[in-house]
Amino acid sequence: MSIVNVIDSDRMSASTDVPPAGRQVIFRTRGRGHGEVFRLISPSDLGEQLKPFVFLDSFGGVMSEFASAGGMHPHSGIGTVTVFTRGDVQFDDPEAGQGHIGYGGVEWMRAGGGVWHGKELSSGRSERIHGFQLWLALPAELELSEVQSQYFEAADMHQAGPAYVIVGTHGGVTSPVNAPAGVNYLLVTLAPGQRWDYEPPTGHTVGWLALSRGSLSGPASASNGELLVFSDDDGVIALEGGPEGATFVLGSAVPHPHDLHLGYYSVHATAEGLATGERNIQRLREKLFTLGDRQRKSGSTPIYHG
Repeated sequence: MSIVNVIDSDRMSASTDVPPAGRQVIFRTRGRGHGEVFRLISPSDLGEQLKPFVFLDSFGGVMSEFASAGGMHPHSGIGTVTVFTRGDVQFDDPEAGQGHIGYGGVEWMRAGGGVWHGKELSSGRSERIHGFQLWLALPAELELSEVQSQYFEAADMHQAGPAYVIVGTHGGVTSPVNAPAGVNYLLVTLAPGQRWDYEPPTGHTVGWLALSRGSLSGPASASNGELLVFSDDDGVIALEGGPEGATFVLGSAVPHPHDLHLGYYSVHATAEGLATGERNIQRLREKLFTLGDRQRKSGSTPIYHG
């Protein structure tokens, strides 16, 4: 499948800006959505080209409204990474403790063989939030692995220059998130006019970024809300903050070698893994709904994996 065919023509334009050195912007999109919630990557379209990055939502609004509107739902076969670019939320987990996740912090969940979640984060110290939720397709050896959930406040994360290293290793800094190898995911803020070159590790031919605030100037120009896809080579990604600066997430990775096997809430590396994951989800559902209300005093409901 060609990347040209997976993005609707009304929301995509090819970049004609070719940097003098480094990787080229080959496509851009604003996704689909309404209000402050936009689907930028889906497993059935752009995720096929950017795997292991198979899903990305940009979301914003009032956290209490998100919490009341959302419901428990299942996943299997993926890892989810949630970061916040504005505001903060609270986590309250009997295994992980309590704290707040704002800019620089992260929630990581490896769904593996099956999990129900959706209410583990509640309102924090700010009314409004903006963030990104990313799904990573797990390698075949982890697609049915034990569920894992990690929460890190910003103070527990590490920076390399202007980038928080959310997943992977960059600039001599390694994230504490227990994500699969071969993936980098960074949260970056550039000042107006600040230039920054990201040099992906060898083999990270998948590369993209999504802008949360401000703009980028130069060859990789972009405005708030855009997702840029870079050419599939090992070159540097050269970036420059626009007149108001820029805050964005950036991903690079070794390409996921497997076809994607899709369920409604699941993405697996094998058909057998998908079938097993969906059976596990149904079994967990029956157990979960016999437990009744599991909400904690903070408003959070811990994830459930049996």
